[in-house]
Amino acid sequence: MTEEGILVLNAGSSSVKFTVFALAGRSLAPKLHGQVEGIGTGITRRLVARNRSGEPVADEPWPSGTHQDILQHLINWIHATEGNKLHLRAAGHRVVHGGMLHDAPVRVTPAILEQLRVFVPLAPLHQPHNLAPIETLAKLYPELPQIACFDTAFHRHKRPEASLVGLPRRYLDAGIKRYGFHGLSYEYIAGRLTELDPTRAKGRVIAAHLGSGASMCAMKDGVAIDSSMGFTAVDGLMMGTRPGSLDPGIILHLLQQEKLDVPALEKLLYRESGLLGVSGGLSNDMRILLDSDSPAAQEAIDLFVYRAAKEIGALAVTIGGLDVLVFTAGIGERSAEIRKRICALVSWMGIKLDPAANTTHALRISTDDSPIAVWAIPTDEELMIARHTARLIEHAP
Repeated sequence: MTEEGILVLNAGSSSVKFTVFALAGRSLAPKLHGQVEGIGTGITRRLVARNRSGEPVADEPWPSGTHQDILQHLINWIHATEGNKLHLRAAGHRVVHGGMLHDAPVRVTPAILEQLRVFVPLAPLHQPHNLAPIETLAKLYPELPQIACFDTAFHRHKRPEASLVGLPRRYLDAGIKRYGFHGLSYEYIAGRLTELDPTRAKGRVIAAHLGSGASMCAMKDGVAIDSSMGFTAVDGLMMGTRPGSLDPGIILHLLQQEKLDVPALEKLLYRESGLLGVSGGLSNDMRILLDSDSPAAQEAIDLFVYRAAKEIGALAVTIGGLDVLVFTAGIGERSAEIRKRICALVSWMGIKLDPAANTTHALRISTDDSPIAVWAIPTDEELMIARHTARLIEHAP
């Protein structure tokens, strides 16, 4: 019996992550998930994949070639793995930037694709790679519906002043504003928190998406009010290889005194800074830094924690206090030590962490009598994309 499915793609500069969801009515269940890694890195490309039970189904070298070759091989592999049991109904894509035009997921047309290319300069590390599989699938399977789901969309309805920047009005009119990112993650967290803690979820919530890319979002009743990220995904918290908020005078200094050109500056800001840069080039991986006895590694960790705690305080102002703090994404979900250090710095707000719950990675990691509930909730951006995709194709003509 043939089963209908949705393919979710999250393409980056060095990997293409994928999940195949079985679609039965309004129900979605993951069947396969994995990634093709090592793209453009000089190391051997590999396909790593697991089935719905978490069992490995592939860990093998992957043919080199263009994005089109990679996706063609991936589709062929999915069909070979599933045999004739799967019929792909649609593909859903994570697209970092929807600009001022898109506040909700949209079915991709040639005109929409042209619009999204305009936003490449706003997210040069992500947008080109997000669009590449859309372009490729349109050539390979022109009849396959494709849905673009935007990381900026969740933030489109935040308070107006949270979107403004202090530049002349003509720049705002030209689209220079604070957009916010990681919206698919925050949308999932808002829904999941409503399931876990429905009363507090209606209150004042800060979600901390801490990974290689890191940001925070302040919410009320599941709606975004403000975010640490602004015009681009290089703003806000310090990240794996990005500095986060930076005095604009530093940029002028680098241009005028250090004579950096634009490509060198872009490389510095997107690939050489953050945890990697502050640790002296040791690593952008928090696990490696925590295991290191290097003073520079410790300084990188301290700065990451300090900036995170400082942002919690700032965002709490935007929502008039705090009822719930949620940690999510790679570091937020898996590093008990980083959660402990951040919570210690904001304990003055009333947070009481439960050491045992935190160490064992329980969902709720605060004590029962903590005035502020603290959760560590795994995010699921792929499921959000699949939900949006299923909803849009259901109403497609």
